[in-house]
Amino acid sequence: MYLNKRKIVLVGTGMVGMSFAYSALNQALCDELVLVDIDKRRAEGEAMDLNHGVAFAPSSMRIYAGDYSDCTDADVVVICAGVSQKPGESRLDLLKRNAAVFQSIISPITHSGFSGIFLVATNPVDIMTRVTYELSGFNSNRVFGTGTTLDTARLRYLLGDYFTVDPRNVHAYVIGEHGDSEFVPWSQAMVATKSVLDICEHSDGRFCLEEMQKISLEVRDAAQKIIEAKRATYYGIGMSLVRIVRAVLSNENSVLTVSARLRGEYGQRDVFAGVPCIVNRNGVDRVLELSLTEEERQKFGDSCAILQESYQGLEL
Repeated sequence: MYLNKRKIVLVGTGMVGMSFAYSALNQALCDELVLVDIDKRRAEGEAMDLNHGVAFAPSSMRIYAGDYSDCTDADVVVICAGVSQKPGESRLDLLKRNAAVFQSIISPITHSGFSGIFLVATNPVDIMTRVTYELSGFNSNRVFGTGTTLDTARLRYLLGDYFTVDPRNVHAYVIGEHGDSEFVPWSQAMVATKSVLDICEHSDGRFCLEEMQKISLEVRDAAQKIIEAKRATYYGIGMSLVRIVRAVLSNENSVLTVSARLRGEYGQRDVFAGVPCIVNRNGVDRVLELSLTEEERQKFGDSCAILQESYQGLEL
């Protein structure tokens, strides 16, 4: 018997969804994990495969294939369903195809009586998160996407490698669209308590701003490089999902760059974009507005404008 169980429903058992599920099992993320997919047999096979590894996991977990009715008492519904990104295809090109998929998903979830939190990973994630918000009718703090959490992790990894410091001691963010218009506000990038810009300026040429720009481009283009090499990305985003869900279930008040609805922050309203947020049991508790320079605010505004324009063409 499970008392106060932590229950997650995963919609979509493709590579991203199952990377999340595998990571969740190995990190003892929850007590109950339900796999939902249009291909029920696939979901049953994935559940069976995961269950065969429960004996080696750090804690027990109930894993099974289910349907949308299982969302009734779930804490979090993680959506990874959708068509996959093709080589050379931008995230925004996926929009109309995946919007149609979501119309068939959100309605049965809400009709189940689900009252938890929607976490979206399907690309283009900022727009698909907004689609989920509009279709569900939920309060916006309970609907958010992975945003630029993975991009931020990539950034911190590369900066840690460049400065020879543990990435966990690098405090820098990628914000805006999870896509081509994302950017790094370098004015806010820190190694411990020291500004990255100051480190470069006083390093006698050891570190330079030109390398910072190369790193930002490498972060932006990382997904396409991985797709070209192995057709898809899934491990990193799967672990990002686990990190976000843990922040919710453990009521951590962690700062994560999720895709959240803006309500006046940075001069933007109603658009969903990747920004640093405090994430806890309530979902997005609040947006932490960075002190951007005028140039950075312009870049963020341009990124949001792209997202707004893309969303306007949808017919929900």
